[in-house]
Amino acid sequence: MKITFLGTGTSVGVPMIGCKCETCISTDERDRRLRASILIEYNNSRIIVDTSTDFRQQALRLGLDGVDAIFITHCHADHVFGLDDIRPINFRTGKAICCFASSRTWKDMYQVFSYIFKPSGYEGLPKLVPHTIEGTFELFGMTIQALEVTHGRLPVTAFRISTAEKSWAYVIDCNLIPEETLAELMDLDLLIIDALRYREHPTHLNLEKTLKYIEKLNPKQALLTHMSHDFRHNLLSGQLPKHISPAFDGLQVEV
Repeated sequence: MKITFLGTGTSVGVPMIGCKCETCISTDERDRRLRASILIEYNNSRIIVDTSTDFRQQALRLGLDGVDAIFITHCHADHVFGLDDIRPINFRTGKAICCFASSRTWKDMYQVFSYIFKPSGYEGLPKLVPHTIEGTFELFGMTIQALEVTHGRLPVTAFRISTAEKSWAYVIDCNLIPEETLAELMDLDLLIIDALRYREHPTHLNLEKTLKYIEKLNPKQALLTHMSHDFRHNLLSGQLPKHISPAFDGLQVEV
């Protein structure tokens, strides 16, 4: 299984408009972060987790020409506003794409993207097949667990993805991981987790809290994502234990 980081940045991206901090003017490509999203490839299938605001740019950069499924963690702009850009994939394949999200997320998605889901007869709209997820389901030879984390007051879906050989998880946009979810995140080969900045934040994990969760869960490897311009890649890398690294746009890892 291959995971590609399409974006590793926070909601405003890095560099941030108008900012002249050391990270935002950095020439290190690893400090240039589009909005957070990943691509999962397994058994000749391709799954996008969140259609970020930058999805078109991410897809063009990667040369992505097809998607078999979309997972949505929650309906915030930086995670879903690229949804309209799946249309060229619909045009190429002539098929609708299965889209998986929680009932709470679908409630928000139907409101934000009402033009997609209200019948209009117009053929140029994105074509999706909505699936409401809860608990565990099977897809493309993988076992997917939809787990709840807390993003301020909003429930967000984290995903644990397992095959016969490996198990890993994607935990993003949260400031709290409930105990029942922590219990389901043990024994991971890889944990990809939110780490917004050094200082505390009301709806995201800061680096200190992220490291405490990693220590508690004890995955074999951890990668940090959804990072703000607080972090210079090379400096942050030197501050972390050997099995923990900041991800960067374009990073590909085999699980």
